[in-house]
Amino acid sequence: MYQALYRKWRPMSFEDVVSQTHITTTLRNQISAGKTAHAYLFTGSRGTGKTTCARIFAKAVNCLSPRDGEPCLECEICKNADKGSLADIIEIDAASNSGVEDIRQLRENVAYTPELCRYKVYIIDEVHMLSAGAFNALLKTMEEPPPHVKFILATTEIHKVPATIVSRCQHFDFHRIRSEDIVARLNYIAEQEGLDLKPDAAALIAGISDGGMRDALSLLDQCTAYSETIDLETVSGAAGIAGRGYIFDILEAVFAKDTTAAVRMIDELYDKSKDMAVLCSDLLMQMRNVMILMSGSGAEKLVVCLPEELERLKKMTESTDIDTVLGLIGILGQCLERFPRSANKCIELEMCAVRLCGYSPAAAGGGRAPAASDKAIVNLMDRLTKLEEAVASGNVPRAAREAVKPAQPAAPLKKFDPENYTPLAEWNEILAIISERAPAISPFLRNSAACIEDDWFYLIVASDFALKKFARSSDASVLKEIVCSYYGKNFGFKLFSSHDVEMEDQENPINELIKRAKSGDVEVQIKNQN
Repeated sequence: MYQALYRKWRPMSFEDVVSQTHITTTLRNQISAGKTAHAYLFTGSRGTGKTTCARIFAKAVNCLSPRDGEPCLECEICKNADKGSLADIIEIDAASNSGVEDIRQLRENVAYTPELCRYKVYIIDEVHMLSAGAFNALLKTMEEPPPHVKFILATTEIHKVPATIVSRCQHFDFHRIRSEDIVARLNYIAEQEGLDLKPDAAALIAGISDGGMRDALSLLDQCTAYSETIDLETVSGAAGIAGRGYIFDILEAVFAKDTTAAVRMIDELYDKSKDMAVLCSDLLMQMRNVMILMSGSGAEKLVVCLPEELERLKKMTESTDIDTVLGLIGILGQCLERFPRSANKCIELEMCAVRLCGYSPAAAGGGRAPAASDKAIVNLMDRLTKLEEAVASGNVPRAAREAVKPAQPAAPLKKFDPENYTPLAEWNEILAIISERAPAISPFLRNSAACIEDDWFYLIVASDFALKKFARSSDASVLKEIVCSYYGKNFGFKLFSSHDVEMEDQENPINELIKRAKSGDVEVQIKNQN
């Protein structure tokens, strides 16, 4: 019967385990010295050797003729363990045995002594899948197990394991296997199996496997069904990465800010039953490759793709900058996080595409220089330049000297007094900047007015609804950041509403408010949102 390569070539001793020397050396030394712990926790990504090392450890501690902490592989215990017929080595899949009753059954069986071995070894794979009740049931047994019992817990998601369990184990973190180690192992296995594995094909398999030896061997196994000679074309066909030009088509549309093309391609792929989460993940990976290519010389070896894809990625780097790429990676990452909660993944990814095509670091607060066509921001930059020149020459205007004084608390504002609080002439200019940088909050500032007193900035909005918009969200901090940036000064900030003024027939109710206050016709009541 044919046996899959990853099973046929699974390491049988610690010496065969690849890229985990920091773990295998420690375990061998403990076994040699007879100082093994009662519980171990093996963590790391898939295919890095967690379950394999657990099985080797179970053999080694029970081996009748161990050699420097290694199992002999020749005694009855080792042979039965390799066949999976040893009753004293119990493997439990927590994904399908996650309930309290399963762990209670384990606790009852723990009391019985081993049949053939020195120790009963329980290997609980994917332990993070246990329910809260099951973890509680396991806790006492793991804290004070019988002397003939050892536990090995394995998981890919350590953050889901309770701290009370982790603290009772010796914790070993399995690293992703280095690409050069995977390539060396693939070449060795290919030689033993009589396979014609080309060097560049082995390197591509290692890159695609993302540090997992099992994935690498499974892909090599698939390649043998495609061709006797395993080259780049064979690997790309077996891995399903051939003909994936649509990923790069979408990215090129994003960099060209062609929203229609990007959304159309996503819609076509959805109609062809392409998994939207997988597509988003693929886009994120290739965007990561763009970032790597922009990081400096010698970065190409860190990029996982076909040669023709590399050329397309290089062209993308010529039409963008690193701030934009980092922002796009963030948008794709957020989209991927939202997928589990999304009612329609196609719409979610289409919205993501719209954000990608419309993204710019300046609009996102990335700190890049504004476009020359942005009149309001250019004017602001001119003013700041003049102020810097004045400071350098020592000819600083009084207003600028006042602006850099430390902020002093002001008494709470009780009512609006136009004689003391002069509306700002430049408020419309500031509104233009807000409309450009934060268009979502601009409508709530329609018919608003602002004034400055000492180190306090007062803003009067036209309605209670608009006031609540700022009071209940982070938009107030965005507004404050823009205002303080405009003046180059950190103001105290207060928001008010002119809710008592009739607004139906007024072109600008704030102006009417000021007018009526000056005439003494009305005492304006204002809400203080401090």
